[in-house]
Amino acid sequence: MELTAEALEQVVSAALTEDVGAGDITTEAVVPAGSRCRAELVIEEAGVVCGVPVVARVFEALDSRVGVEQFVEEGARIARATPVAAADGPARAILTGERTALNLLGRLAGVATLTARYVDAVEGTGTIILDTRKTTPGLRALERYAVRCGGGANHRAGLYDAILLKENHLRIAGGIAAATGALGHGNGTLVEVEAETLDDVAEAVEAGVDRILLDNMSVEEVAGAVELVGGRIPLEASGGITLDTVREYAETGVEFISVGALTHAARSLAVSLEVS
Repeated sequence: MELTAEALEQVVSAALTEDVGAGDITTEAVVPAGSRCRAELVIEEAGVVCGVPVVARVFEALDSRVGVEQFVEEGARIARATPVAAADGPARAILTGERTALNLLGRLAGVATLTARYVDAVEGTGTIILDTRKTTPGLRALERYAVRCGGGANHRAGLYDAILLKENHLRIAGGIAAATGALGHGNGTLVEVEAETLDDVAEAVEAGVDRILLDNMSVEEVAGAVELVGGRIPLEASGGITLDTVREYAETGVEFISVGALTHAARSLAVSLEVS
């Protein structure tokens, strides 16, 4: 569940620039420069812990003397009103970074928690829950990290690390055979093609792609695709699959289910910072 230092730095820098600007005029006016404090970070709802390293980087960016002690490991499931970490150090930095830290902690814990619900729903089927590119602009690396904390796996990171021939590509290129033919062998990059019908699935198998995306198919259609492919190529179901239906799709034997809602519809968890 590693989170790269580069991704972390980019997000924290942008978030602090947005919130702090030229300075925290309230804190600087009422909190003495030499004051120190200790504050606990609490996740107020039951869920999955995710984002404490991000919180630590927020405070560190403001003042390297702030230390963050993590009580609960990333990816752990917690009950409501659980203290997950404490920040200790210069009070000005802790108060200035409070909102940025909480915004990121609540958001990432929310993504991880929703992901865990989907993962739980398909337990025992062998199906892997994937995220999509439907992420918050600027937060993709962190939200993908949160998906992993929730037990899910990541799809391609962007347009640069895998080839996915979607409906509009196929329309312009002239169909699956023409599009895959233009790719050659994909230069070693994973090649996935979107299929809307079983005829499309058969054509994709013939083209020898690495994975087939079953787009907006019914459970019955996905089951038919699984039977048709017979394990020759991994299949990914996607499009409107919810917590109520994900188990049915998984039981067809499909290898992957991608869910945009993991990131675009996750609700941030309620979190707080309490100075002691």
